Amino acid sequence: MSTCKANSSSAENFMACALELAVKGRGPAAPNPCVGAVLVDNNKIVAGGWHTKYGALHAERECLANARGKGIDPTGMTMYVTLEPCNHHGKTPPCTEAIIEANISKVVVGTRDPNPVAAGGIKKLKEHGIEVEVGVLEQECKDIIADFLLWQNSHSPFNIVKMAATLDGKIASRFRTPEPVSSPESFLKVHELRGRVGAVVIGGGTFYADNPSLTCRLDGLHPDFVQPFAVVITSRLPENPDDHTLLTKHPERTVFLTTESAARSPEADVLRQRGTSVWPLPGTPGHLNLSAGFERLRYDLGCHYTLCEGGGRLAMHMVEQGLADELVHFVTPRILGDDQAPAAYSGRDKVTMEQAINFRILSMEPTGTDIMVTMRPE
Repeated sequence: MSTCKANSSSAENFMACALELAVKGRGPAAPNPCVGAVLVDNNKIVAGGWHTKYGALHAERECLANARGKGIDPTGMTMYVTLEPCNHHGKTPPCTEAIIEANISKVVVGTRDPNPVAAGGIKKLKEHGIEVEVGVLEQECKDIIADFLLWQNSHSPFNIVKMAATLDGKIASRFRTPEPVSSPESFLKVHELRGRVGAVVIGGGTFYADNPSLTCRLDGLHPDFVQPFAVVITSRLPENPDDHTLLTKHPERTVFLTTESAARSPEADVLRQRGTSVWPLPGTPGHLNLSAGFERLRYDLGCHYTLCEGGGRLAMHMVEQGLADELVHFVTPRILGDDQAPAAYSGRDKVTMEQAINFRILSMEPTGTDIMVTMRPE
C-alpha cells in the first residue's frame, strides 16, 4: 500500500495520507467501513480525520471538525476521502451535506461506495457545483474496505490468519516447545492485532502444547477494553480444565468448536458448568466444517474480526475452506533445515504447483529483524 510522504504534493500522496488515517479505525468502526479524509489547501494537508468508531462521526465530518478546531475555514479547499461520501441519514447525517455547507470546491474520491443505501454522494456533490474526481489509488481504497464488503455479502467475520515462520517455512522445532520464532517487535504487532479483533482462534495442538492465554497484553489499554474471546478448534476436549490457563483465567470467554459427538460428552458438560461455550460443528475429526462456527462467532458473540494463531494444519484448513480473508505472515531470517519441524501451512498431499493457492501482497514492512507481509487471496 502507498505510504504517505510529508514532502509530496501529488494526488496519490494525499490519498495515501487519507488511507493511513483510515486504518486507525479498523476494529472500532465495524461493521462500518474504514474511511479516512484529509483537507488540502495550496498543496498542503491542513486537517484530517477518520471514522473513529461505530456510531461516531464519519471521516469527512471528523476532518472538518479538525479544521474548525484549528480555526481553519475550508472554503475553496479540496478534500481527499478514501470512500464516496455518504448521502443518507443513518446514525449521523449525510457527509455530503457537511461538505456542501463547508463550501469545499473539490472532492477527490478513492472508490465509489458499494452500499446502494449510502451511495449517491458523488452525484449529490456534482449537483451542488462541487468538482469531483474518482479513482485515485482506487485499488488501495478498495482493499481498505474488503472487510466491509465481506460483511455485506456473507455471514462470516473477517478472518486474519497470522503466521510466523523461518526462511524454510518452519513455525517451531520438531520438539514443538513454546519458543519465540520471530522478534519482540513482531510479537508486539501480534498484540496490536489481538487488540482489534473479537476472537483469537487456535487449534487443539496449540492449546495443548502451549497452554496460551491469548490475551492482548499491550501497555496502556483503555479501561473499557474487552479482551477477545479465545476460540479452540479441536475434536478432543480437555479432561482436566484446571490444567489450562484459558479455563482458569477466563472460562466464560472461551469457546470450543468441536465434533457433534464431543459436544455431547461429559467433558463438554463440565466445560459448560464453568461458563465455557462448546459448539458442535458438522464434519469429522480433522475435517470440521468451520463456516458454521465462524458465523456463530459473528452473530452470537458480535465478532466482526477474528485472528487465527493456530498451527499449520488449522491455517491450511482456513485457506482451503475460503475463510482466510487476510494473511499476516512474519518472515524471520532464521533457518532450521529440519524436515520434521512443523510447517507454516500443512496437511495437503501430492499437490502440483498448478494446484497452489495464490495470494497477492498488500504490503511489506520491517518489524525488528523480521519482515511482516500482509496478503489477500487472489
